[in-house]
Amino acid sequence: MKIVVVIARMLLGLIFVFFGLNGFLQFLHPKDMPTGLALQFVSALMQSHYVLVVSGTQVASGALLLVNRYVPLALALLGPVIVNILCYHIFLSPEGAPFAVIVTVLWFVLFFRYRQYFSGLFVQKAV
Repeated sequence: MKIVVVIARMLLGLIFVFFGLNGFLQFLHPKDMPTGLALQFVSALMQSHYVLVVSGTQVASGALLLVNRYVPLALALLGPVIVNILCYHIFLSPEGAPFAVIVTVLWFVLFFRYRQYFSGLFVQKAV
């Protein structure tokens, strides 16, 4: 299980550093631009520069995963990003959904390993 966690951590870190840097440097050019609501959503992210916040979060969290420091913090930051990626592919553009599911599975592998650090979040009553 230890090797699986290391592989998941490194893969997730590489994925988010790579795609986060793409948000800043634009080195990946899509073959086909999305249409309809997906195009409007991507356009709003780009024009408002909100994509820079998301990309910065991805790079920082991915780097934390790669250097194996503050992994629970990186997972907490990446959780909402992954939820948004899944929602985008489920509701707007299903073409990239398999890759989003792989990223989600990698995240859950790491979350399961570091679950003790999140136990305080699942308290029914905070006194």
